[in-house]
Amino acid sequence: MIMALLPVAGQADTSRLQRLDTAETGRAWDAVGRIDIDGAGFCTGTLIAPELVLTAAHCLFDKTTGQRFDPARIEFLAGWRNGRASAYRRVRRAVTHPDYMFDGTVTSERVRNDVALLELQQPIRNTTVIPFAIAERPRKGAQVGVVSYAKGRSEAPSLQRVCDVMARQRGVIVMSCDVDFGSSGAPIFSFDTGAPRIVSVVSAKAELRGTQVALGSAVDGQIARLRAELAAGKGFAQSPPPLRKRVVVNGRRDDIGAKFIRPGGG
Repeated sequence: MIMALLPVAGQADTSRLQRLDTAETGRAWDAVGRIDIDGAGFCTGTLIAPELVLTAAHCLFDKTTGQRFDPARIEFLAGWRNGRASAYRRVRRAVTHPDYMFDGTVTSERVRNDVALLELQQPIRNTTVIPFAIAERPRKGAQVGVVSYAKGRSEAPSLQRVCDVMARQRGVIVMSCDVDFGSSGAPIFSFDTGAPRIVSVVSAKAELRGTQVALGSAVDGQIARLRAELAAGKGFAQSPPPLRKRVVVNGRRDDIGAKFIRPGGG
């Protein structure tokens, strides 16, 4: 098991979750959003460039069938809280780490490679939604924070400003951060330079010596590789659009006539 591989430091005090459910409390975090996935659930993601969202790779797979979700069925809701978002974007294309393999076993290799980028159909250029920068992976004993959506708090994100890096090995980071289902892909932030910068994304929750912990992937060496995959045209794109039928008026095709589109499932 992954926990057997990791020497763990003692846990210091961590801060409580703060719900970011007002414009005032959530304004600085609007680049963190909820990722709604094909009506099957949600994850957390973060804007790192106007057209790119960072999240966990396993969010893009159906846990029952193991099949990838069609990117056209994925939507990023930047700064989602109480029924409204600062920006809504559909996904054009998605790329996972080349070495990521989706299965039900939580291993150090799976967690280490559990990162993905979503390319949005249109960039988000909004003065309130500012992409976050990436920082080097944190050292053991460092204090970090997390902003996430999760089970029971899906309508507004929550901030835990202080949690601890308990261990770090082979690209896997073990933290005392409070995460739950839906927190997958959530950004882990370092505040060392004052401005928050992303050092990890949440891959899974686990239990260690009776205490819940978060497992994350270090992302400082991953983003460039994922960007290169996108630049090379790799990843998985939207499926072809559904067939359309146009109304024929007076024996001729009316190019501005009504379009009947078979609705998708979900």
